[in-house]
Amino acid sequence: MTSFGRPLTRNEDPRLLRGEALFVDDVELPGLLHAAFLRSPHAHARLLAIDTAAARARPGVVAVVTAADLGEYWQPGPLLVPPPPVPGMEFHQRCQVPLVRDKARHVGEPVAMVLAESRYLAEDAVADILVDWESLPAVGDLEAALAADAPLVHDDLTSNVAARVHQARGDYAAAARAAHLVLKRRFTYDRGASIPMETRGIVADWDRRADRLTVWDTTQAPVVIRNGLAAMLGLSERQVRVVAPNIGGGFGPKMMMFYPEEVLVPWAALRLGRPVKWIEDRLEHFFATTHERSQIHDAEIALDAQGKILGVRDVFLHDTGAYDPYGLTVPLNSQCTLLGCYVVPAYDSAFTAVFTNRTLVTPYRGAGRQHGVFVMERLLDLAARALGIDRAEIRRRNFIPADAFPFDQGVIYQDFSRLSYDSGDYEPILDKALAAIGYDDFLARVQPTARAEGRALGIGLVCYVEGTGIGPYEGARVQVQGSGKVSLATGIGSQGQGHATAFAQVVAEQIGVDIRDVEVVTGDTDQFQWGVGTFASRGAVVAGSAAHEAAKVVRAKILRTAAAHFECAEADLVLADGAVTVAGTDRRIALGALAGLANPMRGAVTPGTEPGLEATRYFGPASGATASGVHAMILEIDRATLRPTILDYVVVHDCGTVINPLILAGQIHGGVAQGIGNAFFEKLAWDSEGQLLNASLADYLIPTALDVPRMRLEHTVTPSPLNPLGVKGAGEAGAIPVGALFAQAIEDALGLPARDIEIREMPLSPSRLWEITEGG
Repeated sequence: MTSFGRPLTRNEDPRLLRGEALFVDDVELPGLLHAAFLRSPHAHARLLAIDTAAARARPGVVAVVTAADLGEYWQPGPLLVPPPPVPGMEFHQRCQVPLVRDKARHVGEPVAMVLAESRYLAEDAVADILVDWESLPAVGDLEAALAADAPLVHDDLTSNVAARVHQARGDYAAAARAAHLVLKRRFTYDRGASIPMETRGIVADWDRRADRLTVWDTTQAPVVIRNGLAAMLGLSERQVRVVAPNIGGGFGPKMMMFYPEEVLVPWAALRLGRPVKWIEDRLEHFFATTHERSQIHDAEIALDAQGKILGVRDVFLHDTGAYDPYGLTVPLNSQCTLLGCYVVPAYDSAFTAVFTNRTLVTPYRGAGRQHGVFVMERLLDLAARALGIDRAEIRRRNFIPADAFPFDQGVIYQDFSRLSYDSGDYEPILDKALAAIGYDDFLARVQPTARAEGRALGIGLVCYVEGTGIGPYEGARVQVQGSGKVSLATGIGSQGQGHATAFAQVVAEQIGVDIRDVEVVTGDTDQFQWGVGTFASRGAVVAGSAAHEAAKVVRAKILRTAAAHFECAEADLVLADGAVTVAGTDRRIALGALAGLANPMRGAVTPGTEPGLEATRYFGPASGATASGVHAMILEIDRATLRPTILDYVVVHDCGTVINPLILAGQIHGGVAQGIGNAFFEKLAWDSEGQLLNASLADYLIPTALDVPRMRLEHTVTPSPLNPLGVKGAGEAGAIPVGALFAQAIEDALGLPARDIEIREMPLSPSRLWEITEGG
């Protein structure tokens, strides 16, 4: 019986719950040294001199490393994701160096590394280092950074422009001239941090006898880190093993970043011949781990009198921070995802990525998609209000019809291909969401009754698409062991997504074993040598499909080997319950015994025979699979405090074939929680000198269990034709539409016919809501 679609509990949970799972900070080795970093206290400053004598003299300190000590190893990091070849694009690559040598470009940029017998001694020695700084004016405001007289983040450039990209199709100017209504608004989406439960960390150990480096890293892309470290350290890839063990939350910033600490700790272990550990503390996380979200959009929409979209124009600024190693992934996602579920005949979008004296910006759950969704959904809300059309109806009128897929959007996506929606059917999703939230009854009865009682209740309803499952590829190796157990190894890492269960289901489906008998190994480059990483909601789509293809080959080998053993036709065999049986008889052989037959220790074998019941396969999709959904919410605003309380929350999602609804629900729940955070709590605050003012969990607010509601989840299924499982990703679907949903529901709760308010920014807070309602 198939295990797909069944809410099976997770294979990995018992070890996690018993505290037996390995995390990076659990790695303890003989002779372990601890690293601590001196970081720039300035957002923008020239390094004039550095004196490390006192730090080097402190007992227990083994080494103090500055840029001057790195020699040829001091060089900018790699461009991790080159931008796609958009015609006319301007792009300036500036990647971070391991340690500041001439100029610090954001607060927290590392200046020196101390290695000591304990972290306490290393931290004390950091305080001994004397630095002579020349403070420089800092730029943080996006528009100010583009002024002609703005201080330059990078002195070799003539401006703070990191990139310019313009994509267009159709004739927006003509659409605007023909329109019944043209709406123009400015939207802002400010900065936030990822705040995983486990901060970043790395342990590196150089084994002189084996001539081999082992690195334990909180990374989402262990193979990429291995390849990069090997190249930088002058080692072969076989000399470097990278292990991404259990990771306490990744969310994007733990991707293939090559942070300075990831580059320096292995170098130190190699040079000193002793293992080295560095674990990021929470304060460092706010300054040294990448951020996301800051954009300013000037957008407009042109519609006819019936609310049909004729065209959209969007010009926006994107804060890339001090460096841009991740290319243009985030703003391209914003640019492309803005188109949403809708037919947009004319689209004109241009963005400018801007260097600022702030921490780097790279993908964080949603990765720019929430910005695009926020702009489009807000424009539709405002248009519906202006035209007197129901919010749900204006969306329905503009949906891409089900018979129009695949639907070419005519712009270049971040995966280098034209943005094409592979499949979808949006009306059933909307209908399910409307019914589940009780939309008609709320508007007709619940809300008027609440208002008569003086309560501020509002409803929100937004639609979204999520580009998922991008390439280039992932691989998997499946093997039946002599014990009858099955092993699966793949190159991607896992940060709680349930890979050990979902991938086990994919393999068990083909090989006929219980999923508890499938051992899944991820994130260890010794177990599987090739892969890209876990990001962009691609695990089930790409690695899952590779596992499926490998398992299919193993299944064929099982049946071929069993047919030879039983001297029967393969069609007469039944593969189930960990054994092969000849149909209608009691002749049976367990998979473990069959694996032994496939790997004989004596005798001749047929030329060309592959030993064992094993296969390795790779899967690379032609383009990404497009998931979609609708979120609906009812909330109440306390009129005195302006604090919102979510009373009901519904998600209807289409991610193609559902492998495990329990794991899928967990992904959606977690995404919504983070979406609530970046809609109403999580906003980084800066002063004019580029100093972060709320770099602690006492001041940077995140949602708690009291703020995250119970959610009701439903699904529709339009299988993707781009992979053999028909799956689409779901890792970011919970987070993407929540900002737009909050804005709409708050407007609905607080808006009165005599004085409508407009929410055009994220994140919000009670104090900011008060300013907006008072006309600020």
